[in-house]
Parts: sequence; structure tokens; C-alpha cells
Amino acid sequence: MRRPAPSPRVPRVRSGGRDAALWPLAISLLLLLLICCAALGPLLRGSAWWWVSALVGAAVLLGSALFRRLGLPRPIVPVANAVVLVGTMTLLFSGGTGLFWLIPTPQTSGTFTELVAAGGASIAQQSTPAEVTVGILFLLAGGTGLIAVLMDLLAVTLRWPALGAAGALVPLLAPGFIIDDGAELAALVVAAIAFLLLLRVDVYVRRAQEQTTSATGPRASRAPRRRGPGPIGGALVVGSLAIVGALILSTVAPAFTAGGLVTARPGGLLFGRGVSPLINLGQDLRRPKAGPAFHYTSTGTEQPYFTLLTLDEVIGLNWTARIDGANTRNTVDDIQRPFGLDTTVETVDASTSIVIDGVNSHWLPAPARATSIEGLTGRWYWDSRTRAIASTTANTLGQNYTVSSLEIKPTADQLRESSTDYPASVLGNLQLPVNRPPIVDETARQVTADTATSYDAAIALQTYLRSSAFTYDTQAPVEDGYDGGGLDVIGVFLQEKRGYCVHFAATMAAMARSLGIPSRVSLGYLPGVKSQDLEQGRGRYDVDSHDLHAWPELYFVGIGWVKFEPTPGRGTVPNYEQTVDADTPTALPGGAASTSAPGLGADRLADDSALERGASAQGADTSNLLGIIGLSVLGLLVLLLPAAARRMLRRSRLRRIRSAGGGAGLAWTELQHTSLDHGLVVPVTETPRAFAGRLERLGTLDPASTEALERVLLAVERSRFDRTPARGDTLAADLTLVLRALHAGASVGIRLRATFAPTSLFASLGAVLRGERHAGALAP
Repeated sequence: MRRPAPSPRVPRVRSGGRDAALWPLAISLLLLLLICCAALGPLLRGSAWWWVSALVGAAVLLGSALFRRLGLPRPIVPVANAVVLVGTMTLLFSGGTGLFWLIPTPQTSGTFTELVAAGGASIAQQSTPAEVTVGILFLLAGGTGLIAVLMDLLAVTLRWPALGAAGALVPLLAPGFIIDDGAELAALVVAAIAFLLLLRVDVYVRRAQEQTTSATGPRASRAPRRRGPGPIGGALVVGSLAIVGALILSTVAPAFTAGGLVTARPGGLLFGRGVSPLINLGQDLRRPKAGPAFHYTSTGTEQPYFTLLTLDEVIGLNWTARIDGANTRNTVDDIQRPFGLDTTVETVDASTSIVIDGVNSHWLPAPARATSIEGLTGRWYWDSRTRAIASTTANTLGQNYTVSSLEIKPTADQLRESSTDYPASVLGNLQLPVNRPPIVDETARQVTADTATSYDAAIALQTYLRSSAFTYDTQAPVEDGYDGGGLDVIGVFLQEKRGYCVHFAATMAAMARSLGIPSRVSLGYLPGVKSQDLEQGRGRYDVDSHDLHAWPELYFVGIGWVKFEPTPGRGTVPNYEQTVDADTPTALPGGAASTSAPGLGADRLADDSALERGASAQGADTSNLLGIIGLSVLGLLVLLLPAAARRMLRRSRLRRIRSAGGGAGLAWTELQHTSLDHGLVVPVTETPRAFAGRLERLGTLDPASTEALERVLLAVERSRFDRTPARGDTLAADLTLVLRALHAGASVGIRLRATFAPTSLFASLGAVLRGERHAGALAP
């Protein structure tokens, strides 16, 4: 069969032409990205972070427009965007370690690693709205830059604007996974408008490119237009679907809890493990049902408080924990002697055997001043500053271990004689924000006006908070809107004088700092109650979620960190003075105090709220598992959606070809779309015979599929001059044979892209948005 010469190639215009005309897409992408980043506002304090993120996003997207304007080859632009991102981050965050402030060096890499670790630690501690530290700012800016690179790659380089815009959904929908209110409707609407604008700009750019191509090559007749909604109407349909989908997703999506797992609403908290532990504790205080935490026996002279986590820094107005990276040299089999403890202070060696019943946490309950721990499963390390014991890979569930520790027994005289020449390592425990409520300082000065030493001032603060002027109440802070332990909350608490252990501990610590006494807040468990059972010949004590507690610790030179108990009706007052104030509750056996306070609930400080007994714990685990499975299935469906839609479209076309006459044009459309999916150009100016000849010259068709292609081509040519329809079954069988041969002859990467990211599907969507009936002759 004679074959005509192939159609002349349409020359591609470089600078000032096809690629140069894509700059409006970059502007539209930048607008959408900045609007979606602004949706993070409810999660973060201030607005400076948005400007930094905007700067990084603009550098990437506007830089890509400049590169295309200068005629940089299309495959090189994404690489250039990545270089711009690295250079911008180096300029902003390297601290001058970069070469010429733009080129990263090994020192820059170390700085970035520290910022990532610091940002992750800050994220893991704070409540919403979080104070934006340098580490968090680095993560925000870097994340924005990476999203910008991805959006430019998909929307501009690959010309999939709808898919490229999906990257902006990450910051847009983040509030829906973190806070109970979910994504704000106003943010969703404005983002949808920006999305519609992006789609409309894409239509404009494509038409401008078509006009440029027609001016430099053969003109092609326009596809017939149909009556319908047109470009704007189609864009409105897609945008409306996007708004509804985002609202539904932000409403029904599970929220991330303090454990880093997922659970059904309510109670979604910010980010990962240990997030706002003071707020988590407050939520647990309002849960009436208790669950077992652990039981223990001890050789000590007093029953210990068990520390999980220590909050020793105030970021913004919130108490947080400065968690350092795990130091693998700080193994728990040999823990250093407590810092600042003078040999003149009496100490007693104690051994405590602990069996975990329900706590599932990455922080280990242990008495203060532990010196060694035996029997733990997994790798555990102690923090050199707070002495908190934690693991990045293991948890406490099922652990059975023995803690060797020191009981310190300072006298009141030793505490009074302690100097105020504090070591540099604890000076950070004096810091308070300048914008704290004035009532904190004023009350502290009034209460301690008649004291002469730091110890006397601490006792005065403790006595004041335990006096009858204050009431232990877990509900009032929530009802009146001042829950948590932030300094702004403390200001309200000192006026209302109603709260629970979080408020009393945080308030005493803050007032101590205002007086120049280093302080911090510890979270953990009270000593529990004595059981009727015996273990190893010693009395056993049971600790449950009723014993979850917070207390302040103050630093005294020569003694170290000393525990105080300002919460009325909870715990026991330290015995340094050998006296007890009138409001102190009667101690129960084992060191626990009688209290009428509502019971504490499941341990939210633990990673997955696993303190509930029996069916409750099993139900919580099942809920978490179902949440994870649900998210995984949702993500898998999103990935498979284009492949499923393309497969259904092909089956529909084949069914119509078999059942109805005149299916030759439909068969040719499917052949063109399949070729487009496999990376073949399908110009509007190429005749069917020329296109078929090009397919045959690829060398991927065997003789049988080549003959089938000839029959499909003849059916198409006859349909243009002969109204007699081709036989549907034969035409469908020939088309299927050709399509399979095309797919089998492609590389693995092309086959995967054709299956899961079919180009023709996005081209068809673009045709619908432009109001066109046919999308078969579209170039990528």
C-alpha cells in the first residue's frame, strides 16, 4: 500500500513563543498557593510566617516563569526551580554559612538538620495557635517551596493544571485534620475562586498557543463548538465540586491526636506526640472513668511522684518542653548523678519495680532523680537537662522494669541558705514573655512581700494557692473559656481562682520566675494507693488515671530541682518545713491525698489514650486502626481514580462501538487517546493515514496488530465517504488488538504513567472546560 509522506512538523517557538506564554499560569499558581497557605492562620500565631512562605513560593514560581521567558528547555525548568528553592532557603536560614550566602556548604547542611529537628520538637509540644519558632518557620517555608516546585511541574511543565493545583490542598485542608472547627468556609471559597481563575487562565494560554502554532504552520479547522456551559460554566462546575469535596473531607476526616495516630472527632489536636500536654491533661481531668496505669513496689522511705515529661520553656505564652535529640550515649543503665546536688544534702537510695498496666507512651513513668533502669525492652535514653526518659522507637505498653533512684531530703535551712548565683544551664528557666498579664507579677509580689529568701517566697506562693481562696474545679476553666496552662490563661485563673492541677502548677511556676526563681512544670502521676496484694514481700501500690497530675519544680543552688505541691486537694505537701498548712488534705497510706476532685480520665499524655479498661481500650484501638485504614483507603482511591476513570471510558467506547453502527470515529478517538497516554504527540494537523503510518514506524506493532491497524484506518476513511457502518464486533476486536500492542511495546515507566496518570483524561477535562465537544486531537 502506498503511503503518503508524513506531514511537515510544526516548528516550535522558543523565546517569546509557546513556553514564554506560560507566565500567566505561574502567576495564577502563586496566587492559589498564597491563599491556601493563609488558611493555616488558625494554627499559627502572627503573620510574619506567611510573608516568609510567600517569599519562598514567589521565588520558585516567578523564577520558573523567568526561566521559560529566557527559553530554558522545558525538562530543565523543574531542576532550575529546585536550585532556586535551595538557594532561597540558604539565603534565609543558613545564618551566613552558605557560599556567597546562596550556595549551601556542609555547614549549611548541618544548620538545616538542626532547624528540622528544632522545628519538629517545637511542633510536637505546642498547642494551637502555635508560636512560630525559627524551626517551624524553616519547615513552613521549605514545605511551601516544595509544593511550589511540584505545582509548577504538574501544571506548567506537564500541563495538568487541575492536578497541579492539588498540591495547594495540603495547607488548605490541614486545619481540618488538626482543629475541631476544620477548614474555614471563607478560606475554601476564596481558594476555589483562585482555582477557577487558574483553570480559566489555562484555557487562555492554550488558545494563545494554538494561535501561535497556527501562525507558524498549517492552519487547522476548529473543532465544532457545542451548546453548553462553555469554559466559565465548566470551570464553575469543577470549582463547585472542589468546594463541596473539601468541605466534606475537612468535616469527616479523622483528626491527628497527641499520639500521632488517628481517632474520630472530637479532640483533634495539633501535630504529633506530646502536643499541648497541659491541654491534653485538662481534657482527661473531665473524663469520669478511670483506667489502670501501672503498679509498683518500692524500698524508699516515701512514695514517689512519677514523672513523664517536664515543661521547661515558655514559647509565646505557652509552656513547652525543650526536647533535645536522643543522645545514644545517654543510656538508662547508667544515669548521671542529679545536677546541682551537693554532697551535704541527705539522700536515700531507693529501688522501685514498676509494671505497666495501661500506659502507652514514648515517655517512661519513673521517679525523679533516677540513676539506672533495668528490664526495659527497646532503646531508651535520658535527657541530660530534664532527666525525662524517652524512646523514639519503643513504648511503655507491657514494660516491666526496675528504677534505682535517689530520694533527696533537704532541710528548710539548706533551702533558705541557697544562693541566687544560678548556673548558666538553668538561666533559661527564668525567661518569661514581656507581654504576660500584669496580674502574674503583681500577685507574686503581694504574696511574697514579707519573705526574705527564695525558699520562703516559694512556700508563700504554695500556701497562697492552697488556701481557701482557691477552688479545685475541672469544669469552670472550660465553661469560662480559660482552659490550659498558658500565661494568658494564668491571668484569668488568678482572677477567677477556680481550676485544676494544670492551672495551679503553671501559675506557681510562672510567679516563681517573675520573682527570679528558676522553675518548670512536671507532668506525671501521683503515688497512687496501697493495694491489698503483696509483691516480692513488699506493699504494692496501684496507680490509675485518677492519679494523673501536674506540679511545679523550683531550682535551688546546691540542691537542684525541688518539688512543690500548690494544688489544693491533690497530692501531698513536701515535708521540708515539717509543718502542714491548715488547708492541706489528710494524707492517705502510700502518700496519696484524699480529694473530692473528679477522677482523671484516660492518659492523653500517652500516645494513644490507652488507659481505659477492657472494651473501652479495645474500642479506642479499633477506632484508631479503622481511622488509619480509612485514610489509607482514601489515599489509594485518590491515586487509582484517574486509572479507573480512563478504564471506564475505554470500556464505554468499546461497548458503543460493538452495539451501534458508525463507531469508526469513536474507535479512532480511542486510538489517539491511548497514543497520547503513551507519550505520542497527536497534532490536530495530521491526517489519520499519516498518524497510522507513524504508529507503524515505531516498531512496536507485530504483523497481526499492524493488519488490525490497517483495518481500523480503512473503516475510518470509509466512514467519511460511505454511510454504511462498519461491523462493530470486528472493529472493536481490531482496536483492542492495536491498543494492547501499543501498551506492550512501551517501557515500564510509560506504561505506568499511561495507566495511573493518563494524559488524555486531563486533555478531555481541558476540552470540557473550553466548551469543546471533541478532545481527541489534542497535543500534550
